Amino acid sequence: MKPPPRSRGASSPRRSSGAAVSLPRALSKLGFCSRTQAETLIAEGRVRVDGRVARNIATRVDPGRARISVDGDPVVAERKVYLMLNKPRGLVTTRDDPHERATVYECLEGHDLPFVAPVGRLDKASEGLLLMTNDTRWAQRVLDPVSNVEKIYHVQIDRLPVEGMLERLQAGMVLDGERLVAKSASLLRAGIRNAWLEIILSEGRNRQIRRLLGAHGADVLRLVRVDVGGVQLGDLPRGAVRHLTPAEKARLDLPVRTAPDLLRPLRG
Repeated sequence: MKPPPRSRGASSPRRSSGAAVSLPRALSKLGFCSRTQAETLIAEGRVRVDGRVARNIATRVDPGRARISVDGDPVVAERKVYLMLNKPRGLVTTRDDPHERATVYECLEGHDLPFVAPVGRLDKASEGLLLMTNDTRWAQRVLDPVSNVEKIYHVQIDRLPVEGMLERLQAGMVLDGERLVAKSASLLRAGIRNAWLEIILSEGRNRQIRRLLGAHGADVLRLVRVDVGGVQLGDLPRGAVRHLTPAEKARLDLPVRTAPDLLRPLRG
């Protein structure tokens, strides 16, 4: 397996992160490749740390201090990029799919980009706004339940909502040991046989909207994410990708959690 093509953009100066991470994660944090790809490179003996071949994926390194190379070429931190993709239905949100299904990375082909990872996920049948970046700390802050980043979805269901259904979605319920709740649920428009809802979540759980609606007898026909933390999908064409504007990125530049914050239990 060949490592992913490197960006021709200017790389960032190396700085100590102050914390050691596994070698596969270090290669991912530096924007070189995914962790799965890194594990293969390490197993093939193509990765060196401080001049020595590293064959153990459990090796821990400080990405800011260790001299890491692949096939003899130094690995340096890539420029940070922040993207939005209008994910089409039918693509899986992963780099390496064991079933060889089409992935969101097909939408990035032809773009001069370092390795980027999705910020959260949209399942195969869902579509819409997907953030991607090589800034792992920024991504972690966006995903942290404590950050309370709201996500807005437009959802088409196979029926008209019955009386009290929207209120029950907001009241929440426990399914399979998990509490699922919508922060907000409202009717966008209704036809003769189906309707579009707007559902807002402030925490993400696996297939949360589909599970909630299914528990109320409704099947999802389409599910489109249109907003993350005030960053809107807008009129970005399906399958297209673009960089976030400075103003959009600023909306998601959340404060770093301090040590006392890290001791607090995460909600949900």
